[in-house]
Amino acid sequence: MTELHDLSAIQMADALRAREVSSVELVSHQLERVAVHGPRLGAFVTVTPERALERAAAADVLLAAGDAPPFCGVPTAFKDLTSTKGVRTTLGSRLMADQVPDVDAYVVELVESAGFVSLGKTNTPEVGLSSYTDNDVVGPAATPWDVTRNAGGSSGGAAAAVAARLLPLAPGSDGGGSIRIPSSCCGVFGFKPSRGRVSAGPVGSDWNGLAVDGPIARTVADAAALLDLLARPMPGDPRPLPAPAQPYASAVGRDPGRLRIARWSAPYLDGVDASTESVAAWEHASRLLESLGHEVVDLPNPWPQDLEPQFNVVWSTGVAAVPIPVEADPLLRGTTRYWRERGARSSGTDLVRAMQHLEATTRSVVTDLQAFDAFLTPTLALPPQPHAWFTESGDGAEDHRRELLFTPYTALMNMSGQPAASLPLGWTDDTDDRPSLPVGVMLAAHPGQDALLLALSAQVEAAAPWHDRVPPGC
Repeated sequence: MTELHDLSAIQMADALRAREVSSVELVSHQLERVAVHGPRLGAFVTVTPERALERAAAADVLLAAGDAPPFCGVPTAFKDLTSTKGVRTTLGSRLMADQVPDVDAYVVELVESAGFVSLGKTNTPEVGLSSYTDNDVVGPAATPWDVTRNAGGSSGGAAAAVAARLLPLAPGSDGGGSIRIPSSCCGVFGFKPSRGRVSAGPVGSDWNGLAVDGPIARTVADAAALLDLLARPMPGDPRPLPAPAQPYASAVGRDPGRLRIARWSAPYLDGVDASTESVAAWEHASRLLESLGHEVVDLPNPWPQDLEPQFNVVWSTGVAAVPIPVEADPLLRGTTRYWRERGARSSGTDLVRAMQHLEATTRSVVTDLQAFDAFLTPTLALPPQPHAWFTESGDGAEDHRRELLFTPYTALMNMSGQPAASLPLGWTDDTDDRPSLPVGVMLAAHPGQDALLLALSAQVEAAAPWHDRVPPGC
C-alpha cells in the first residue's frame, strides 16, 4: 500500500482534490516525518508546524469549496537562503541566527500562491557558499543513504528532505552547482534553469548571472511543474527570458527526437580526476541514451582551464560584498573568511575583467558546440564524502582545493547560463565499510532550451526509473 509520503507532489495534489486525504492530515504526516528524520539528517534549520497546520486548514477550506490553486495543501519548504516574511532566515550563519525578514522572495510568493504549504526552512552552508552543507547554526546535512556523509551543497537540506520523503519537492538555488551537487549526493533529480529563467526579485540580485532558483524533486514531472510556477519574470529583471511557448509540464512525455549528445568525463582542471564510480555512471548513461536512439559523440572537454581563476574573482567578490561588519568576522566560519579576504583583494577593474572573460569565453565554447543538442558529463568527480573531509585541515585554501576535487563540472553551466540537470542514474557498490551511494550524471542543453532538457530527462527517467528507490530507514 502506498504511503502518503511516497506520493509525488502531483499525486498529492490529485489526492487532495479528490478528497482522499485532507491537507491537515497530509501536512501532519509530513511534519511527523520531519520530527523523526529531520534532526538525524540535518535537513531543516527551522520547522514551522503551527504555521503549516494553520495554512493546511485554510487549504482544506479552499479544496472543499472547489476553488483551489493547483497545489493547494501540498507540503514543501524553502531554502534558508530564501527570504521568508515572518519566518526566521539565517543564511546558515550565527550572525543571522535571529533574522526574520519582512518580505518574501518572489519565488516564495509564486510557490505559495500555487497553494503549497511550507513546513519551514531547509539547511544550507553559511551564505550558501559551499558545495557541502554545514554551518554553526544546526550543523551538517547528511545524505539519507549514509548519514556519515554529507548531502552536498548548498541546497543540501532540501535534497536530503526530498530524498528521505519529508517533502515531495523543494525549491533550491544554484550558483555553482548548488542544486545539482546535493541532488547527486542524495539520489534525486535536480534542475538548474537557464540564466534569466527565474527572477531573483524583489530584493535578490542577479548581478553576476551565476545563480538561479530551481526545483529539486523525485520525478521530472514534479520538477517541471515547479519550474512552471517559478518561470515568471518580475518587472525590471536584468536578463528575463521570454515565457515558454508551452508549459514545461507538457515537455514530460514529449518525444525529444533523435538528439546529438556530446559527452566528456575528464575535468577541465589539471590535477583533478573523475572517480571510477563517476565514470561508470556516465558510461551507463551514455549506453542508455544510445539505446533511446540518440547519437552520443565523444569530445575532449571543451572548457578552458583559465575560467576557474576568473570565476573565483567573481565568486569571492560577491562574498566580500555581503554587508557584514569587520568586527563580526571572527563569528564566521573559516571558509567564509577565506573567500571574503580573497574577494577584498580584487579591485573593481579585476571584477569587470573577470566577468568579461567568463562571458566571452563561455559564449565562444557554446558557439563551437552548436552542432550538438545536449551534453553529458558526470555531475561530480567523487561520491558523497564524509562530513569532515572538506574542512578537516582548517585551512580555507585546502577546503577550496577539495571542493574542486569534488565538483569540477557543475559551475561551468552557471558561467555559461545553460540549463543543466543531475539525474540519479548511478550507484556505488555496497561494501563492508560503505553502503551503496547515489552517483548522478549531468545532462545540459543550450541556453534557453529548458523544455528540451526536461523532455530528454523524462525520457531517460521512463527508461530507467529511480523514484521508487528509498533510502534505508526512510
